[in-house]
Amino acid sequence: MSHSSFETKVVHQKFDQKQVQNSKNTPIYQSTAFTFKDLDHLESYYEGGSPYLYSRERNPNTDELSQTIAQLEEAEAGVATSSGMSAILAGILAVASPGDHIVAADDVYGGTHKLLNSELKTFGIEVTMVPFADIDKVKNEIKSNTTLLYTESVSNPFLRVEDLGALVSLAKDNGLYTMVDNTFATPYLLQPFTKGIDLVVHSATKYIGGHSDVTSGVLVGGGELIQKATQKVVTLGANLSPFEAWLTQRGAKTLALRMKQQSHNAKELARALESNDHVHHVYYPEFVSERGNGAIVTIELSERVQVETFFKSLGWIKIAPTLAGVETTVSYPVRTSHRALSDQERENIGINDYVIRLSIGIEEASDIIEQFQAAISQSVN
Repeated sequence: MSHSSFETKVVHQKFDQKQVQNSKNTPIYQSTAFTFKDLDHLESYYEGGSPYLYSRERNPNTDELSQTIAQLEEAEAGVATSSGMSAILAGILAVASPGDHIVAADDVYGGTHKLLNSELKTFGIEVTMVPFADIDKVKNEIKSNTTLLYTESVSNPFLRVEDLGALVSLAKDNGLYTMVDNTFATPYLLQPFTKGIDLVVHSATKYIGGHSDVTSGVLVGGGELIQKATQKVVTLGANLSPFEAWLTQRGAKTLALRMKQQSHNAKELARALESNDHVHHVYYPEFVSERGNGAIVTIELSERVQVETFFKSLGWIKIAPTLAGVETTVSYPVRTSHRALSDQERENIGINDYVIRLSIGIEEASDIIEQFQAAISQSVN
């Protein structure tokens, strides 16, 4: 068939796809669907012969990202999603149904707290939140309909390092699934699946993407569970777009370099702030892994510090409601990540008006320390 008119030719330009097969980087498959040469070729998709049909279901870019993170976590399989929250939801729905019960850590990220306490009720799933630092309290909340234990490998914002061994042991004794948010640690520091955790979730928006320019999530785990979670992602439309997957994959390539520098800087800053008379408490893990302790430092300022003035005195350090970019930023949990919690809920986990979460970047450590010390000094009564 010849395309004589401009209107037809502009739609059907010839392009030899073989030209890009040797591309150094995976091309962006920015396509909603994939075409077939005939009905037999189409039928081969449903028989497992062709992997791609519609990008909500699968796409080469989302496959590459999910496989990369699964490999880094030493897990069997993975699925990429539109955000960390959708990855968490997909993981939960893979193991919990209406009438089931979940026991979750009470010191998780505020958005997760809201999902567990509010949104899951609409799915008919009951949630009990307890301090996971006391494994006996977790054990005491397990009921006949409990299916899942949910926590974070390093908690947000107080950086409590979860005892994954104890959690896995408790779960096995009671026939439960386990799910861990590994966003703060990243697979560079921890690989919970290798410890026996069933599902590991990441807000890939954070350290995996790493450059504050993409929103994405990844869930990894055993093949059967990921297959169930993937079906939830497809049916609920929680899939990640090809371009966002490509961006996240590009960021993942420098994960080790960034985490090494950022963890080093965070350790130096934590050490420096511990000797500041106007910092009431510094929260920074002593041992997450042999590679480091992560890039987040949380501080509680003394009551002599004017918090409003502190935030105005940060100079080149930005205020942001998120974390993990290459630049150092600060967040105020009371008004951002844990805003949706009640005053009592925040008090229960220790969040007050003087708690500040610091996300440490790749800058020179001495510059970061100097700027924070100056901001504190300028805001003291």
